[in-house]
Amino acid sequence: MLPEMVRLLIAAFVIPLGLDLHMPVPEDNPITVEKIDLGRRLFNDRRLSRNGSIACVSCHDPEYAFSKPEVVSLGVFGRRGRRNAPALINRGWGRSFSWDGRVATLEEQVLKPIEDPNEMDLSIAEASARVGVSPQDMSRAMATYIRSIMSGDAAYDRYVNGDRAALSADAQAGLRVFRGKGNCTACHVGPNFTDDKFHNTGIAWAGPSPGAETAGAFRDEGRAAISGKPENRGAFKTPTLRETERSAPYMHDGSLASLDEIVDYYDRGGNKHALLDPELRPIGLTGPEKHALVAFLRSLSGTMTR
Repeated sequence: MLPEMVRLLIAAFVIPLGLDLHMPVPEDNPITVEKIDLGRRLFNDRRLSRNGSIACVSCHDPEYAFSKPEVVSLGVFGRRGRRNAPALINRGWGRSFSWDGRVATLEEQVLKPIEDPNEMDLSIAEASARVGVSPQDMSRAMATYIRSIMSGDAAYDRYVNGDRAALSADAQAGLRVFRGKGNCTACHVGPNFTDDKFHNTGIAWAGPSPGAETAGAFRDEGRAAISGKPENRGAFKTPTLRETERSAPYMHDGSLASLDEIVDYYDRGGNKHALLDPELRPIGLTGPEKHALVAFLRSLSGTMTR
């Protein structure tokens, strides 16, 4: 028989159907059961917030694909965050993190909310002292836990792997729209339905502003605040579409409340301005095509590890 810890590790890291079987893991942070367990405990530990009122799980709830069903989440002392809490599923395959890609590794990302004044507002040194875990061990354990959060084996995955009864007729029609007329695969590609790149979908555009650049004014500079490139103004990372039915509201600002609103927004081509991604243009979907596309998006909810 396998040793119990080995058995648990295998169980924790069975890659669900539909996902890339290779997950890139840093050589200096190999996956262990102990780190997954410590990371899970830290993820749920309210001591990591200044007043002990919230934990990471407060904004990334497993019931909502590790997101939050609010436009923006509330941090300590009722402070409002700047952006919608993204789903944390399948981040082990991510190439950049946060809506604007401000960090390149999970090990760096997991500590950012602890320090953020609008989130947990605690220095890493104080957080480390409170839980009795070094900053490096906190970082490595929490990153490892997040790598263990996966979603796959959805109806779509079973369908493309040969089970032709897995998708409803509506969802099959929606898949054809997704790949064809809708051109959704321009950004939502691969096993995780994201190119992990940054696109301006027009959501952050506030309209023309006197004295502003030709692109107009943006409510959120997005990627440009990190890259320093004007052409990145209002651009945000493509989110995964897996578990999208469970992760409303949508977009970086939580401004679209439902899958129907998402489809309507892209169908009309987004908010027009000079920096709008060239892939966005009016599509002209019919009512049945919109209904089918939503059915397909729902088929991307599957088996989710926690």
